[in-house]
Amino acid sequence: MKNNSKNQFVENYRLRNHIPISGPATREPFIGNESDLRVSLGFTPRWYNKKLGIDFSEKWHSDPVYRYETLLKMKTYLQDCFPMVPYFKVNMQDGVERTCATISGVHGVMIISLIYGLEVVYTKDYWPSANPEKTLTKEQIENLTVFDVSTAPPVIQLMQQMDTIEKKWGQIHGYLNYQGVLNNAFRIRGNEIFTDMFEEPEFVHHLFRHITETMLNTAKMIQKRQRKSGFYINLLSNSNCVMNMLSPDLAEKFVMPYDIMMSEEFERFGIHICNWSITPYIDALSKIKKMGYIDMGIESDMKKVKEVFPDARRAVMYSPVLLESKSVEDIRIDLRKIYDDLAPCDIVLADVEYTTPDSRVSEFIALTEELLNY
Repeated sequence: MKNNSKNQFVENYRLRNHIPISGPATREPFIGNESDLRVSLGFTPRWYNKKLGIDFSEKWHSDPVYRYETLLKMKTYLQDCFPMVPYFKVNMQDGVERTCATISGVHGVMIISLIYGLEVVYTKDYWPSANPEKTLTKEQIENLTVFDVSTAPPVIQLMQQMDTIEKKWGQIHGYLNYQGVLNNAFRIRGNEIFTDMFEEPEFVHHLFRHITETMLNTAKMIQKRQRKSGFYINLLSNSNCVMNMLSPDLAEKFVMPYDIMMSEEFERFGIHICNWSITPYIDALSKIKKMGYIDMGIESDMKKVKEVFPDARRAVMYSPVLLESKSVEDIRIDLRKIYDDLAPCDIVLADVEYTTPDSRVSEFIALTEELLNY
């Protein structure tokens, strides 16, 4: 890590990709010793269910003791399968694996949806999902007033979990996935949110303002509780997975104002775009001055992203389908392009399924090391 003041400031707001064990990807603070081609590896709940029989039904999300026991089992298995991955190493301190005493992965990407009263479906081998038939009506959205999130049942239940974690293990580890204003609006309103942008833009802004305030109040409350336990966290990572369904102009009009607002409320802020080309949205995204993290698909103009976001930790989402189907040589070519165009960066190898051999995952990691040592 360089010592000049500008670089020190950048390190203070930069994020890196983080995939909680069995949880959806999110972000965590950048440390400063990351490699120039860091692999962020994660598997679907089905991977753990098939290999270890872990049940990810509602109990996993509501019972921190059960969750701790299963996470310790999963991390021990990962350590055996992939000993070269440092964050899979079991690290017991005073008889506790602190990263397993966590709220990471709780309710998947549904915490904000739950606060809005949406119906969430839990299954034994996958992440929770919203029932698409149970969106809010236009009238319900128009009548929304500011939530007191401290009285919301999912927040109360989460606070009780955090009390249990602190009492039993100490620090309350974890990074919840709050999603982003557009992702949350898509679940709350459904497909109509896209036609609303043309027909009733003020209605959309009303909903987006409400979601933004809910996200901010929820994240701040939960992170304050975590800090009180001794686990320092002050960050937000927005997930804009469905932004590719908007034109760049609509994204700048309806999404960016709220992303900018949220970026100013936390020490660290980043945006997850998913495995799409972000090239058409680069100019809109550049409005965010404190961009600590940004990711993209491999088809993006990675050289331009590096030029426009020189201080952000950049990342490429590498499709698990490509991992499973491409030859080793083709994967090597992809990694070389990423390295040449975007490094230093993360390569996000998320949602790996049980159908992918462990040997292929190990080969992928070895290929990145090969590039770094070339």
